[in-house]
Amino acid sequence: MRSTLRVFPGALVLMTAFLGVQLSGQSPAATSPDIRQFVGNLADEPASHTGLVFDRSMLQAARALLQSGGMPPDRAAAALTSISYDLYRYPHPATYAPDAMASLVAAYHAAGWKHLVDAHEPPPGSAEHHGTATDLWLHFTGADIDGIAVLARGSRDVNVIQVAGDLRPLDLIHLSGHFGIPKVDSNAVMVPAPDGH
Repeated sequence: MRSTLRVFPGALVLMTAFLGVQLSGQSPAATSPDIRQFVGNLADEPASHTGLVFDRSMLQAARALLQSGGMPPDRAAAALTSISYDLYRYPHPATYAPDAMASLVAAYHAAGWKHLVDAHEPPPGSAEHHGTATDLWLHFTGADIDGIAVLARGSRDVNVIQVAGDLRPLDLIHLSGHFGIPKVDSNAVMVPAPDGH
């Protein structure tokens, strides 16, 4: 599945202001639910799994990308500490279990993460829904993002991207479309998920 994270670039700044500043003394790794445990229960189909954790040279390439977008080299060196990508493929179209998704959302909420969804994504089960959904979780330290988790669900696959570091909201634009991170689409906006979702 080719995922697209649709975020209006200016909305990242507004989104941070809207969500407010969360002060946290813990790293996202210490507070992040293990999303892979939940994915195993998310659908009614068994899935094959392929995973990748970026090594030092891959992280250096990601940092170079941030530098080419205007980030100072010393800041780029601290911006990314880890990136992981997991792909789950189902042999047949999968039906997602609402209870498993609710448990995942609740686990992230309890750990202090902000949940965003595509404002223009039709709800699952509606005639307009095309079988894909993107959920984005952000973990803040002050105004900076120290953790990102993306869950892109399709009818036959699930992509999970997790990023840790010290990023400003606009840094997401430079990383989008690279290293398995979904491409930013300027035609949509990620908004806070409704309560309970």
